Amino acid sequence: MKEHELQHMDEEIRECIACPLSDSRDGAVPGEGPEDARVVFIGEAPGRQEEKEGRPFVGRAGSILNELLSSIDLARDEVYITNVVKCRPPDNRDPTVEEIAECREYLDREIDRIAPAVIVTLGRFAMQAMFRRYGIEAGSIGEERGTIHRVERDGRTLTLIPVYHPAAAIYDPKKKDVLLEDFRTLRRILDEER
Repeated sequence: MKEHELQHMDEEIRECIACPLSDSRDGAVPGEGPEDARVVFIGEAPGRQEEKEGRPFVGRAGSILNELLSSIDLARDEVYITNVVKCRPPDNRDPTVEEIAECREYLDREIDRIAPAVIVTLGRFAMQAMFRRYGIEAGSIGEERGTIHRVERDGRTLTLIPVYHPAAAIYDPKKKDVLLEDFRTLRRILDEER
């Protein structure tokens, strides 16, 4: 049933015209991964390559994400990967508050359908969206990265971990070490929760 619901939502996302991003996109990018994933990764928005392929995190940042997953013996097909907004903002600009609000229903539905044990937010936009959802006061991504937040939702505990967006390592190679450290934290949490 869940799989059918996610497939139906994929179709909705690809046909969505709720915000102006639909006017400039070549295609929308729904989330991808198993409906029973223990971990959901949430990024900001699709880039050029993601829009072209219709899949999240397949460009340069996606290569780094794959490397980070591999560093903790986690396969990409074991996790669910999505974005706060499902269409590429023009010129890779930041998504607006309005665009994020229009896509929020999709993100909320993805999370509710999958019911992961852990959500890893990739960058500040995803962090802010999830902190709002769970009523957490957000600092900057630099202050919050790597922190572990446990929240109660629908009678179960969820672990929320904000980390830098993998693209940060493209522009600042030192951030790669920070990301590797934060992914080791994720591995520890997954091992503890088995």
